[in-house]
Amino acid sequence: MLYLWVKAFHIVFVASWFAGLFYLPRIFVNLAMVPPDSHAERERLLLMGRKLYRFASLLMVPAVALGLWLWLGFGIGGGWMHAKLLGVVGVLGYHHMCRRLLRQFEHLENRRSHRWYRVFNEVSVLLFIAIVVLVVVKPF
Repeated sequence: MLYLWVKAFHIVFVASWFAGLFYLPRIFVNLAMVPPDSHAERERLLLMGRKLYRFASLLMVPAVALGLWLWLGFGIGGGWMHAKLLGVVGVLGYHHMCRRLLRQFEHLENRRSHRWYRVFNEVSVLLFIAIVVLVVVKPF
């Protein structure tokens, strides 16, 4: 019974964390398109980005902790788990790269186009799909 509660809350926190990771790069797209003289719009988007990053970071902690509990505490494993863990490492790297990109916008150091951020935005979707397929299908 405890296993099902841990699993349910792991899914809730993972989905919530990913919601932040899906939207934060969209804010980057908008920031990359802000005209240089539009300081108010830039500051508003930066504030939204900071708050969303903080919120996503808070959701990441229980998502990872509950995942570790499922893996280590309940003995969940198999070949698919190694691939899933690689995906999780990718998501953690993506999360931290979002912070680095946000800091570049804060310091007026962005050199990437809004098109680059549109492509970057899709990476989180691909990671999410890969992880869900690995967990549900367990192909190996």
